Amino acid sequence: MSDGAGKRVSSHNYVAFDLGAESGRVVLGTLTGKTLEIREFHRFANRPVSISGTLRWDVLNILDEVKTGLGQVAAQGHQIESMSTDSWGFDYVHFTKNEPMLSLPYHYRDPRTDGALEKVLATVPADLIFSETGTQFSQFNTLCQLLDDLRRRPIIIQSSEHFLNIGDYFNYLFSGVCRSEASLASTTQLFNPRLRTWSTELIRHFNMPARIFPQIVPSGTKLGPLLPTYVEEVGVRNACVIASCSHDTAAAVAAVPTDGRDWAYVSSGTWSLLGVELQNPIINRQSQEHNFTNEVGYGGTMRFLKNLVGLWIVQECRREWSRSGHEFSYDDLVRAAENATPLRSLINPADPRFAKPYEMPQKIIEYCRETRQDPPQTPGEVVRCVLESLALLYRRTLDEVSFVTGHRPRILYVVGGGSKNRLLNQLSANATQMIVLAGPSEATAIGNILVQAIAMGHLDSLNDLRHVVRNSFPLTEFRPEDHSLWGDAYDRFQRLPT
Repeated sequence: MSDGAGKRVSSHNYVAFDLGAESGRVVLGTLTGKTLEIREFHRFANRPVSISGTLRWDVLNILDEVKTGLGQVAAQGHQIESMSTDSWGFDYVHFTKNEPMLSLPYHYRDPRTDGALEKVLATVPADLIFSETGTQFSQFNTLCQLLDDLRRRPIIIQSSEHFLNIGDYFNYLFSGVCRSEASLASTTQLFNPRLRTWSTELIRHFNMPARIFPQIVPSGTKLGPLLPTYVEEVGVRNACVIASCSHDTAAAVAAVPTDGRDWAYVSSGTWSLLGVELQNPIINRQSQEHNFTNEVGYGGTMRFLKNLVGLWIVQECRREWSRSGHEFSYDDLVRAAENATPLRSLINPADPRFAKPYEMPQKIIEYCRETRQDPPQTPGEVVRCVLESLALLYRRTLDEVSFVTGHRPRILYVVGGGSKNRLLNQLSANATQMIVLAGPSEATAIGNILVQAIAMGHLDSLNDLRHVVRNSFPLTEFRPEDHSLWGDAYDRFQRLPT
């Protein structure tokens, strides 16, 4: 390919393994000059498995699906220069040099996390944990899960040489190099964001074996060549495995197509990750009281954000309706929600009942009855209730961001799968009274791929990366409407139990 002056412009191919809590994707990215094209080669469901009363991730099936997608890329003759995996946070695999997996990794929604946070805080005070990590308190965090391992599975801890969170674990399987990438390590509540290393203070306080904590490397670190066993199996040769941004949100935020500083973001999917990009962590009384987290972003940036429940509630409603014999596509549900009565009833999405699976529509109806609201009846009314409540939760979180940072952003970028939900985007603009710019929907894979491009020397910087995203993917703008109506709704939302 050549540019307008007739000069030949080289193309480079990279593969992202983008593992989400609902599905996984194998995505090919081709960078030509300052333009990126992506192609999804393989998509697969990522469903937890119930075994002996526990909820686990089927990482062997994930590995098989990833290899299937990589083989499809190779079969079409694409010359792959590098590859990298990103994933959700929290969960991890214990392993040794000779035993690649000591047990199936737990799903963060497994009941073992019930009450886990209270046990953590009974051991070490919250003030000490937050001063060390600046991490949002959640029963799902890696810290809580590792402490459960120490209490109930000491044989696993005694046998383990290392643990790696899911994205880093797959990078290890493909490269043979055991490293924890900084953005994913920073989600564990065992990482010190000031020192950019593991918190030796907390490891000592909780009597954890220091040997299981791998070396931490920056986002965009080359790990090594694809192992020969996979070269022969999938037909990919001369490819480098890179620890890009192993945390999916870090990859998505890297791909936010901003050209300025006055902005916030929502990485919208099963979870809604809402925050701002800073240069340094904010670890003080205000950020702790509002339960913010400080996580590493690409290029030494800091993601100051909250991990909010997202479209998980809608996903669970859809699964419940399917179990009862009523199949709806997401498009069907959004269309029905568009035709439902606005702001009829609201929930607090942060209520703990909505974090657990099963019977989600009934939980929503019961919550509305408990709070003396007219409960939704139809699927469209249920989904409208959830989406309006999420939009109002965004507003409350942005108010808290403004309070803690002292600055109110003007523009809200929505990236990830939720950016395709036009109704939620418009409701978010209405609720926050901010301009919402939606897209790209595949921001996680795009960020993963373009950080690889920087690591390979084909792009220069984070600004360069974002310039490529703006060149390559369209944005949809949503402007706020119905100011007074949404002001009244926010007052109602603020009065709901928290």
